[in-house]
Amino acid sequence: MTASPQRPPAAVLLLPLLLLSCLNRGLSIPDPRLREALIRLEDSMQAGGKMELTDAEKRLDAQLFKMKQEEMARADFPPAMHFFKARDLIRASPIFSVLQKMPKGGALHLHDLSIVDVEWVVKNVTYRPHCYMCFTDNRSIRFVFSSQWPKPQPGCSPWALLENLRAKTKNATDLDISMMNNLTLFTDQDPEAVYPSQDVIWDRFEQTFKALWGLVTYAPVFREYFHRALSQFYMDNVMYLEVRALLPELYELDGSTHDKTFTMKSYQDVTEQFTAKYPDFFGVRFILSVHRGINMSVMTEVVEEAMKMQKAFPHIVAGFDMVGREDSGRPLWYFREALSLPQERGINLPFFFHAGETDLEGTDVDQNLLDALLFNTSRIGHGFALLRHPVAKDLSRKSNVAVEVCPISNQVMMLVKDLRNHPAAVLMLENHPLVISSDDPAAFGAFGLSFDFYEAFVGFGGLKSGLGSLKQLAMNSIRYSSLSPQEQEKALALWNTKWNKFVSEMIF
Repeated sequence: MTASPQRPPAAVLLLPLLLLSCLNRGLSIPDPRLREALIRLEDSMQAGGKMELTDAEKRLDAQLFKMKQEEMARADFPPAMHFFKARDLIRASPIFSVLQKMPKGGALHLHDLSIVDVEWVVKNVTYRPHCYMCFTDNRSIRFVFSSQWPKPQPGCSPWALLENLRAKTKNATDLDISMMNNLTLFTDQDPEAVYPSQDVIWDRFEQTFKALWGLVTYAPVFREYFHRALSQFYMDNVMYLEVRALLPELYELDGSTHDKTFTMKSYQDVTEQFTAKYPDFFGVRFILSVHRGINMSVMTEVVEEAMKMQKAFPHIVAGFDMVGREDSGRPLWYFREALSLPQERGINLPFFFHAGETDLEGTDVDQNLLDALLFNTSRIGHGFALLRHPVAKDLSRKSNVAVEVCPISNQVMMLVKDLRNHPAAVLMLENHPLVISSDDPAAFGAFGLSFDFYEAFVGFGGLKSGLGSLKQLAMNSIRYSSLSPQEQEKALALWNTKWNKFVSEMIF
């Protein structure tokens, strides 16, 4: 764990007690000056509350405040609505327009197979030659590229060559829309009716990844897919990514496969090409991941592989994590022997554990937050349950372990309905270490990071959070990244240049 943040001066800690002492001297009406002092003290404690703004930033802050007042007065307030219903309202929001232009720093919680819009996938990838599709028994789809007719797949209809299928279909657009619907959770229907429970939506969620797998893991597509991902985040003014990567074995048209080193090298090559073309994009690091449903022996092999991969690619491998539904997967403590291997061998393999992405209080899985901290996790993925664990909350603050908050993901996956009630709203008011990210934006019908920043800024923050909060959150994404201290300073300098330009252009 990193060093604890510096404690606030004793005078700051004593001020509330002194003020309350004055208030309790029998005055019939409390002194308004003391009231204002308490309000200022509380405001200073939130994310960005101590941020000193320039004159230009203060003018932009005032503009954002007026926009927020208008937004919060609306009957159809987007953070109070399901994102699928609110998406178009958010897109039309003047605040969203500002946030799209704002340099947001880094996105530190992303998954490799859900970071590119599905429309691009369908209209570009599935129109390639030799692309086959079948329909599964559970009303999903699968794809494969092959130079010969693919072998039958259990639980799937006979393979159909998409070229032929489109030629026979009266309306190819309908077919494309049907495929898109299988690659994302987004729906124009009532989402609460379509997804009545967490079990239903998680099953559907996992089906989208299985449907994407055969498309994205085709070696020629893989590189284009990842390049498209970098482009989308770059266009959304995100300058750095940390991606949870399953490192699939990529395949060729003849069915031959490449090992995971080839996959890692492909990531590295595309990143280098992209940063060469866009030098103000700072790069990508990867958190090697595995599904948490595996057993102990497989986990031991995976951790061994992660250590080897980190040694082979030290500049781009950030560490290790487990992915998949926390409630149905094995808890961290089950894997304690495998997870202890790096430390036993004197190898620094940082962990970035998903933990607390649950509302099942008191279960074995609910202890993942404490266990993640015991294993010195560098950050906490989601941490939705953190407020129910005061010890873990205190430890994460004192150890400066940031929570990766993904607002839209938590709402869509049915942990919270109204984002004003998200636990991170409290964490923001306390300036708890946290960053905002988008998890699986393509699966949710979103892109980049701006939608999640909107939900955090407008939903979590209310009228109290201003430009200082946005600035703090953007800087947090660099300070709590896996970059070295020297790289962080370089990234912050680059971000600051972008920020100053943004502020000057936004003032009207």
